[in-house]
Amino acid sequence: MSADFAPMNLTHHFLIAMPGMEDASFARSVVYLCEHSARGALGLIINKPTDISLKGLFDKVDLSLGRADLTDAPVFLGGPVQTERGFVLHEALHARETDDEETAYASTMVIPGGLEMTTSKDVLEALATGAGPRRVLVTLGYSAWGEGQLESELAENSWLTVGADLAVIFDTPVEQRYDTALGLLGLEAWRLSPGAGRA
Repeated sequence: MSADFAPMNLTHHFLIAMPGMEDASFARSVVYLCEHSARGALGLIINKPTDISLKGLFDKVDLSLGRADLTDAPVFLGGPVQTERGFVLHEALHARETDDEETAYASTMVIPGGLEMTTSKDVLEALATGAGPRRVLVTLGYSAWGEGQLESELAENSWLTVGADLAVIFDTPVEQRYDTALGLLGLEAWRLSPGAGRA
């Protein structure tokens, strides 16, 4: 990265696809960035539901879902990478209240901003018993960018960015998440031209 660019960290931000986004995986998508550093970025699309419900996913992994509030929740397509693997975005749930550094699950990324992303089955096992984090979003697959790739896409105006709002992830109906995320910037989709600079 050249010295002209200040390091950018968009961890705990939304990437909102511009209307002209041609990549079918990301068209009209809102991506929650779990990690962003000089090495690249990793995120989960939060507004592309699959046709699998959480109950259906639990049936596939031979667990019963002990949370009636999550039965009909959709499993999302988190991105085009490792779509056979599950990722659980959830509120922070510490193993011991006295130790803020220790997470409750075996394989968890702690995201500054109050969320965690877990890839180990123990979070599903906790939900199966009726416990686990209160608010969860489960995806199959994730989105990833290599070193400098996201910065390049931002420079090409492929994405808008805004600080993440947990209400968009957990409380907003799926079909409204794109427009609600744009609203965080004071924008509306119909006002954004898919083509930039064409007269």
